[in-house]
Amino acid sequence: MALAPYWARIRSVLDADVFHRARTVAEHGAGHVLNDLHTSMSWDDSTLTLVRRKRLMTRDLAGEGLLLIPSAFTGPGLRTRVRPPDPPQIAYPARGVGTLWEKRPARGTRALAPVLGRSRTLLLTELETPASTTDLARRTGLSAGGVSQSLTALRDAGLVSAHRAGRSVLYARTAVGEALLEAASVGE
Repeated sequence: MALAPYWARIRSVLDADVFHRARTVAEHGAGHVLNDLHTSMSWDDSTLTLVRRKRLMTRDLAGEGLLLIPSAFTGPGLRTRVRPPDPPQIAYPARGVGTLWEKRPARGTRALAPVLGRSRTLLLTELETPASTTDLARRTGLSAGGVSQSLTALRDAGLVSAHRAGRSVLYARTAVGEALLEAASVGE
């Protein structure tokens, strides 16, 4: 539940990384991906070298294959796991993870406002990061009652979700809300 309000944003960064790596493998081969994955890792056509890895990891010990895992939580370094019979695993910082929490300009508002209404569209775009009714009222200038009523309608439509955080309820855009804003921004 702790990640639920942020999951759509995190997932989009992870999906973008997987797509980029798959395209790179298709265009340039696996060696290019391994050499480009992290500065502490290199591939020379027969050996994968990990700087500062404390234990030797041979194919005999590790098993076949290699599982690459993009992460928003590894920090700047690599994390490895070797537990036969599973393939060796390398978790690495996903591309774009540094921009994960940057505020993005609102898009799609011109097209959505006639459909959802100005207040609901404004609230949907303001939910770039999870916020409470009070926070949203303060940021938008709408009344707390109006914000609450609009959030209920957006939640009932599946565009936002509500999560309790102590005494507050935080609202966040769902994947459906993200997709709606993205679709409405086409052509802007």
